[in-house]
Amino acid sequence: MIELYTWGTPNGRKASIMLEEVGLPYKVHKVDIGKGDQFKPEYVAINPYSKIPAIIDPEGPDGKPLTLFESGAILVYLAGKTGKLLPAAARGKYLTLQWLMFQMGAVGPFFGQVHHFLRAAKVEVPYAIERYVKEKDRVYGVLDRRLGEARYLAGDEYTIADVATYPWVARHEWHKTDLNLVPNVKRWFDAIGARPAVQRGMAVPG
Repeated sequence: MIELYTWGTPNGRKASIMLEEVGLPYKVHKVDIGKGDQFKPEYVAINPYSKIPAIIDPEGPDGKPLTLFESGAILVYLAGKTGKLLPAAARGKYLTLQWLMFQMGAVGPFFGQVHHFLRAAKVEVPYAIERYVKEKDRVYGVLDRRLGEARYLAGDEYTIADVATYPWVARHEWHKTDLNLVPNVKRWFDAIGARPAVQRGMAVPG
């Protein structure tokens, strides 16, 4: 059974959605980042960067336990372990990884900065809000154009790129985005949100 260390954030939910989608049994360990659990020595030993999620697979590729942090790496690993949600054919594989990297490098960072400056900053910083909201809107434009030409981010197949991106779009109200203004994203978002595995994964850690 895979040990999942997580909390109720978009990055944490990437891992729980993936585990639900591929059908691997897992045990949830709550890491309350609001209370600083991520900085406790026992968790730092698992993830030296003190972020969530992290996993421990007692049956790693060589039969020995494997500890992994960074949500994108976890998705790639679980896809490789199960042969699911990452196309085997080279073209599909690299397109999937491209859109996964887009989520890691653009969707998550810019949406997250909007969340911070709109919701958590102790003082209003107009320059930061303007900068990150503008970039957030640009990212949505890229997603909407892509999803206007393909059913899913990497093409016709649902992949880890979609798994990674969905939990961030699920917080569209946090970053003040009306999905009706990006109809292709809304079509994609509604379809993925209807998946039972996604619904179960989004409810973790509960």
